[in-house]
Parts: sequence; C-alpha cells; structure tokens
Amino acid sequence: MTVPSSSTRVTTFDRDDLTFDVIDSGPLDASTSPVVLLHGFPQRAASWSAVTERLNAAGYRTFAPDQRGYSPGARPTARGAYRIDDLTEDIVALIDVIGEPVHLVGHDWGAMVAWALAARRPDLIRSLTAISVPHPGAFIAAMPRGQILRSFYMGVFQLPVLPELAARRAPGLMRKSLIATGMSAAEADRVMTDTVEDGALTGGLNYYRAMPLYGRSSSVGRVRVPTTYVWSSGDVALGRHAAMTTGGYVRAPYRLIVLPGSHWIPDQQPQAVADAVLERARSVEDAPLRATSVDDTPQPAVAGSDESVRSSTSPE
Repeated sequence: MTVPSSSTRVTTFDRDDLTFDVIDSGPLDASTSPVVLLHGFPQRAASWSAVTERLNAAGYRTFAPDQRGYSPGARPTARGAYRIDDLTEDIVALIDVIGEPVHLVGHDWGAMVAWALAARRPDLIRSLTAISVPHPGAFIAAMPRGQILRSFYMGVFQLPVLPELAARRAPGLMRKSLIATGMSAAEADRVMTDTVEDGALTGGLNYYRAMPLYGRSSSVGRVRVPTTYVWSSGDVALGRHAAMTTGGYVRAPYRLIVLPGSHWIPDQQPQAVADAVLERARSVEDAPLRATSVDDTPQPAVAGSDESVRSSTSPE
C-alpha cells in the first residue's frame, strides 16, 4: 500500500463497521515519516492542535484521529468493545491507510494505546512518545506505592450511567473537577462541549469500564522501539514511582523528560511536547527500517547511553 496521494487529505478511515474521523494536517509532500497522535480522556483529536501546528511547521505531516467512542461513527455501546485489543487495532487500520510506519504519540489513554501498539507491532512504529501515562507494567507495579490512591476515580467510572447522569444534570461539577486537576477553564469548556454535549462521554468512560474484562492476552510487553516518556511532576493522577521505573520496560533508546505542571501537558506545554516528539523522531529518521521481533517479557533498562533523563524540576 502506498502513502495517501499528495493531493488528498485523510478525513476518515474504516475498521469493520466503524468510521473514524481524522484531522490530517501538515505538508502533503513531507519527506519525513508521518506522526500519529492519540488523544486521551475526556478530550478529542482537536486537543493536539497546538502541538500539530509546531510539528507541521517542522515539516511533519500529522494524523490525529477521534478514537473509538469519540468519533460519531465509531461509538459501540457494549463496554466489551473497548478492550485494548480493539483500541490498538483501530490505529493499525489508520496506519494501513497511511501506508508506512509512523512516529506514534499518545497522551493519557492515547498513551496507553500507544504503549500497547508499540509493544505488539514494532514493525509499524518508528518511534514512540508517550505523555503522562507510563508503561502499563510500571503503572501496575506502582499501585502499592501510592498509585492506587491516585487512581480511585477509575472505580467511580465503573458505575453504570451515574457518571453520565451527573455530567448532564450537574455540568458545573464536572467542569470544576476538571479544573481541579489543572485543566484550564477554556479547556474544560471544550470538553463539556465536544465530549459531554456531543454524546462521547459514555464511549470515553467505556475505556475504563472495559478494564475488568482484560485477560492475559491484554498484557503489554516490553517496547523495542526508540521511546521518549514525558511526565509532569504536578500530575495528580500519575505518580513519580511509575515514571521513574518505566524505562525498565523499554529495550531501545529511551529518555524520560520531567516537566513542571499538570496532567494536561499537550494543551499547556505544546512547545515542550513538540520538541520531545521532534527530538525522538529525528533520532531515527535516518535509520533504516528493520523488522523487529516481539518479546513480551519485561526487563530492566540497561544503564548507560540507551537511557537518559532530562528534568526541569528538582526531585520531589
């Protein structure tokens, strides 16, 4: 399959009976590998606009899909339709349309999907930049070290109907909750319009509701593509321990970047995110593509030139 025509934008793609919307921007004749950006909960593809503007200016074509549950044509009702297997295969379908391996970027749930896809299909991924959410193995291992307290909201989201009912009947409460996590008032207003009022909230919540259905096949092994992980020290949902141990699940060049600020890094620090993506992408642009075998056994990171940490904050 070839890359989409230089005169054609990709606005949608299909998988099975679902149709996904895509924001395709940047130079149609880019000489660099394309970048796919995956949004998190409760945001949509437009949350990447400040980042993609900078990537496009640097010569990269970008594809930001409204993922399963968010695209109006891709909102299955059953929570079982939101397992990680389907979430990753949706993005495989997009990459098939693009026609070549991509630089993959994900924030929040988009990062979870990105970690899983990079581990399972390294042949499709040139580089990975994960934002906020650490490798799932590190996340689970951090539960007894305080992460379980930060993740209490996941239990609340398991309740059927009630979170959606509360968002509709008391929208001010949801808006205030988002702002309490560090989201700006303008960003919270966008979520209320684009996700709650547009009917995408149940789909977004179903990512969490499908988690109890995960089996052994849903586990995410170690990643063997060049990876950058960006974490913010003021993230109320994701703690330091998982951030510092994520490198143990990457068997490739790896960098941890620690930023100040809240969970909502792409909105609030788009230049830092774009810089991280560009640094990682450029590190592999001249490298030959090669087939990569999949090995699902997590291993500790190797100290030395394969792993570096750049921090703009002092340790907590």
